[in-house]
Amino acid sequence: MKLNWKLPLLLGAAGAALMVPEMAAFAQDAAAPVADAVAAAPEAPAMTVDKGDVSWMLISSILVLLMTVPGLALFYGGLVRSKNMLSVLTQVLAITAIISVIWVIYGYSLAFTDGGSINSYVGGLSKLFLAGVDTSTVAETFTKGVAIPELAFVLFQMTFACITPGLIVGAFAERIKFSALVLFSILWVTFIYFPMAHMVWFWGGPSAYDGPTGLIFGFGALDFAGGTVVHINSGIAALVGCLVVGKRIGYGKEAMPPHSLTLTMVGASLLWVGWFGFNAGSNLEANAYAALASVNTFVAAAAAAVGWLFVEWIIKGKPSLLGTASGVVAGLVAITPAAGFAGPGGALVLGLVAGVVCFIAVTAVKNALGYDDSLDVFGVHGVGGIIGALGTGIVVNPALGGAGIVDYSTADFAAGYPGLGVQVLAQLKGVLVTIAWSGIGSFILYKFVDLVIGLRVPADAEREGLDVAEHGERAYN
Repeated sequence: MKLNWKLPLLLGAAGAALMVPEMAAFAQDAAAPVADAVAAAPEAPAMTVDKGDVSWMLISSILVLLMTVPGLALFYGGLVRSKNMLSVLTQVLAITAIISVIWVIYGYSLAFTDGGSINSYVGGLSKLFLAGVDTSTVAETFTKGVAIPELAFVLFQMTFACITPGLIVGAFAERIKFSALVLFSILWVTFIYFPMAHMVWFWGGPSAYDGPTGLIFGFGALDFAGGTVVHINSGIAALVGCLVVGKRIGYGKEAMPPHSLTLTMVGASLLWVGWFGFNAGSNLEANAYAALASVNTFVAAAAAAVGWLFVEWIIKGKPSLLGTASGVVAGLVAITPAAGFAGPGGALVLGLVAGVVCFIAVTAVKNALGYDDSLDVFGVHGVGGIIGALGTGIVVNPALGGAGIVDYSTADFAAGYPGLGVQVLAQLKGVLVTIAWSGIGSFILYKFVDLVIGLRVPADAEREGLDVAEHGERAYN
């Protein structure tokens, strides 16, 4: 028997309780990936907070929110048919609001505190409702003794938690129940996103570099701004989702063109602008590495747009706005894990490769396999994220213009490179864990939601359009 729309709200309120029960027993008194670990170390230096860094992090957080609403919402909204425009806007906006609340209640704690004996996979519950986080607590940056207010770190990471489940929406746009999407998003961030963020980004910081880390961080895998956490994670969940939900009625038989490429262009432009906060903000400081990440973000996006444009022009005979905009996004996705590690030359190559490969993924590969990923979330974010994650292991090499990998055990924090095979293998291990965690976990969650509430709207509602059927409104009157 299908349950009513109130179920996701009821289950959402109990979201924290859905976590593995024994997690509470392992919860430790820990702080941001840095703060308490540093405070516990007797040799820890006094933390210095610079107003310029604080300003940059607040601005970066606002830029990432701009990526989501209105950027992602308009980018996706323009790509669907007019009868589903409002539904996509509502989905992205609602996810942003709901995940923000969950982040404060338990998300930050699960992602960025010490989880005790299960710390390799997830944090603890010591910071529920941001307990212990106030204007006096700090999080160390990547420079020993330099910190930002912990609240600024909480805010910045909250925007990442909001946009990631929002990306998944595009895979099954035009056919999923709003109530099912709400429930799935709550469960997905709880069981998939928060553990992934912990596995990739939790460590002791420069002042406690040898402290406990998340699993993927412990591999030595590099992910500057979320290639695994955000893009591969959401891309794999999107692929699984479109397969479980099934194809749109008429897919492959009826034309389903975007209803407003104008709005898609506006959305893509907002994504590009906001991505500077996404990538350069991940440096946590306003310094030369933030400048490097900004240059790489610009160059990689431009190179991917050029690569997609020209390969489409050669194969299809005409260059399209949709293709060029999609190329921009593919380049942004690919440079995300490498933004602070690659040199501009490496970013250029990474962008070109991503533009061409993602074009092939959303055309030839998608058509050959026949899956209905409505807005090509997997083809751009999944494939582009994998290219970027593996490519990071190459372009970080100082011999190729990369910044190298900092060795925090040395007195001068010397940057080096362990070798192509070693670093690419570490990157591959991180990619494989992400694919398995997101793929298997997302499949279980989709099936659970389908069992208790049903994933898909009735056929009549799909034909009418989700704007009216699900929300009782129209984007255009």
